[in-house]
Amino acid sequence: MAFAEPCRLCLAAAVPGPACRGREGGCGPATAPGLHGPRGAAPVALGRRRTSPPLVGNNEEHRRCIAACLVKATSIMEEHRRANDMGLAPPWWQSFHFDLQDLLKCCTENAEEFIYGAVFKSRHPVYHQPSAPNYIFAFRGTMPRPAKSIQDLYNDIKVMLSELPCCKRTEKARQAVINMLLPMAKGNVQVWLAGHSLGALLALEVGKAMAEHHGIYLQTFLFNPPIVSPMPAFNLLHATEAAKRDVFTWSYRFKAALGATVMRKHSDRMERLFQCLSSWVPELYVNDRDFIDYFEQRHMVEERIGREAMKLSYRDMLFRLIGSDKEQPHLLPSVRMWKTSTTLFDAHGLMQWWKPDSELMLSSRKFTYPEA
Repeated sequence: MAFAEPCRLCLAAAVPGPACRGREGGCGPATAPGLHGPRGAAPVALGRRRTSPPLVGNNEEHRRCIAACLVKATSIMEEHRRANDMGLAPPWWQSFHFDLQDLLKCCTENAEEFIYGAVFKSRHPVYHQPSAPNYIFAFRGTMPRPAKSIQDLYNDIKVMLSELPCCKRTEKARQAVINMLLPMAKGNVQVWLAGHSLGALLALEVGKAMAEHHGIYLQTFLFNPPIVSPMPAFNLLHATEAAKRDVFTWSYRFKAALGATVMRKHSDRMERLFQCLSSWVPELYVNDRDFIDYFEQRHMVEERIGREAMKLSYRDMLFRLIGSDKEQPHLLPSVRMWKTSTTLFDAHGLMQWWKPDSELMLSSRKFTYPEA
């Protein structure tokens, strides 16, 4: 797969130079100082002088762009791993004044190591705003080439079986974050988590574990996490909104009834988990065509039924009946959802998330647990 080298992320007043072409978009120099990044990335002014470090604390567009670009860099490094060459990956983090701190790897059955994540360190932490990151953990999604995606597909199956929290990738990533954070707990170190697709669920599991077991709420960026949804079936049947609402209502009522009777212990455990995670608000980025509808569903029926069913899943309850406690990854008490309706890009692709707000026409909505 060919990747285009990132170009300079210009100031709003800068005039970009001629562009070259590539599969991920063109690139070209700019005539004004600023940051670098992929062509088409959000034109955010991060420093007014050439020597100014980036300030990425509170600009939502900028934070999204940086997180997506670092995830992309991780994919490129795995793409070029066998050639022992990082290819065009370095500009994707150097452009935003980050350095590669570490690589997160796992072994295949034949002892071949593959890259599933990376840790990036800011070059200018002393100048950062309080909410800007010192470190970013970035996790790639499933690789597109079959020869490279066998291990990813194996983990995709684990997602369907709710076993991702126990897989080697999750355990290694969680331990890497713990090893970095706990010794620096008194130093006010800011760590971000970011991931796309399978990597988004990995970032989600790591962030959830840090919140649940350590009381540490990490800024987390989730791009297109894969979630099983009945919406494609409804759309094929051309179901009306009223019909969907009725189906969801009866489904949630049945869940609530199970949670109040035979699944009471499971419901109580999920209530404790929701209370523990309620202060953690990850950033969730989805395309309308990607069918992530859990939060809209629960908002739709909450006034009719209450909150009891929002923390329950049929699959989790089935696993509980056979003696296993599991949670579906989408069962989160709080989240800020950013949604785009653009049809210009692949609905599940990462490329759309480093585009400017003007192209994505993003809408946002914060969902919280009632007692958050």
